[in-house]
Amino acid sequence: MIIRIFQLAWAPNIMNTVEKNNGQMYTVSTLTREIKSLLEDRFPFLWITGEISNYALPASGHSYFSLKDANSVISCVMFKNQKRKLKFAPESGMKIMGLARISLYEPRGSYQLIFEHLEPEGAGSLQVAFEQLKKKLASQGLFEDRHKKQLPFLPSKISVITSGTGAAVRDIIHVATRRMPGCHMEIVPVQVQGENAEHLIADAIEIVNSLSSKADLIILARGGGSIEDLWAFNSEKVARAIFSSKIPIITGVGHETDFTIADFVADFRAPTPSAAAEIALPDKRALIQKIDRLRESCAHAMNQKINFFHQKLDDLNFRLKCPDRILNDYKIRIQECKARMKRNLQTRIAYNRERVFWLEKALEMNTPLFKIREHRKHVNRLSASLEGGIDDRLSLYKGKIREMVVKLDAFNPKFVLDRGYSIARIWPEKKILMDASDAAMDDQIEIVLSKGRLVTRVENKNG
Repeated sequence: MIIRIFQLAWAPNIMNTVEKNNGQMYTVSTLTREIKSLLEDRFPFLWITGEISNYALPASGHSYFSLKDANSVISCVMFKNQKRKLKFAPESGMKIMGLARISLYEPRGSYQLIFEHLEPEGAGSLQVAFEQLKKKLASQGLFEDRHKKQLPFLPSKISVITSGTGAAVRDIIHVATRRMPGCHMEIVPVQVQGENAEHLIADAIEIVNSLSSKADLIILARGGGSIEDLWAFNSEKVARAIFSSKIPIITGVGHETDFTIADFVADFRAPTPSAAAEIALPDKRALIQKIDRLRESCAHAMNQKINFFHQKLDDLNFRLKCPDRILNDYKIRIQECKARMKRNLQTRIAYNRERVFWLEKALEMNTPLFKIREHRKHVNRLSASLEGGIDDRLSLYKGKIREMVVKLDAFNPKFVLDRGYSIARIWPEKKILMDASDAAMDDQIEIVLSKGRLVTRVENKNG
């Protein structure tokens, strides 16, 4: 592929420009190679700052990411060999500054930064690495109190892992000799500063744990220094060796204000090496004084107890009675019990006799013959009451019947006819005539008399 280069700002003078460049034609590869040379020659190394984004860590071990600010983004890479020198782990969102060189990737025609060195912006790389490792180990539970081992009260053997020539070992020996003369202390000299220090410290912890005559306690100590000097105690290898130790570990690293990863993982953290020795060993003189106080307290308590039992024994001796007197007391109690039992029996017999009497009465009243007599009396009373009720009821109804007969006789048509009245009915419908207008001329009229009846014809009518 061939491409021609034009500078649009000089469009009116295109032909002149072509003549000045002698009409030279570029291929894409040629142009890309020249641009790459220009960039790499112009910017061999440069310091640059920005924010990491899209951080990726493939299986190759190289790191690929973008570096951006408010307006621009650049593709970046850091190869595995350069990453080994870093004290912290880069991650997205972190602001960094670093030394890089510009390179152009010819197959894509894009340029990128190849970093040789990185460090966090603001906080130092060691501080960032410290916080990252602290966060990682805390999330895995290495700092939790449930994993902390109990320190022995009076260890029979203490292994001190520290520099064999530093001031820390001298301070520990001095404090131990002062607090507990004659204590068994084993010094395990190691390198506490430098590249191999973390491996040597971790190996020393494992060796102390593997010895047949194991120590009861380990003191991991070092004198003060900068964060770089104390960095061996901020390594993950040392932290995991402390966590895996079966023997309790006290750390006394640096000064009181110095905190390391080892302090967080250890079973107990002392502010200084001297303080670690004071925590590990009780003060012998204080122990002797405490034992003396306890001995005095124990003797006093024993004397009080003995006096108490003496008083109790005297009281029991005073309360102890003669056998004859005890027998007499029991005889009196037996007689009282006998008399009480006799009274109770008599009372019980009288009560039961009275109860039997009332039960007999109740039984007699509930016998079948008694029930039959009672029911017969009741039946007789009911029969007499029934006969009287029937007579009364018959008399009542007879009187009412007589009254009703009189009333019926008063309304009987036969008795009315006997008094001279008659009943006129249209024949043959037998419709009773109440009004003369109900009959027509020549209608046959039936007249019912007291004795017999007549059939007539209407010849004249009035009204």
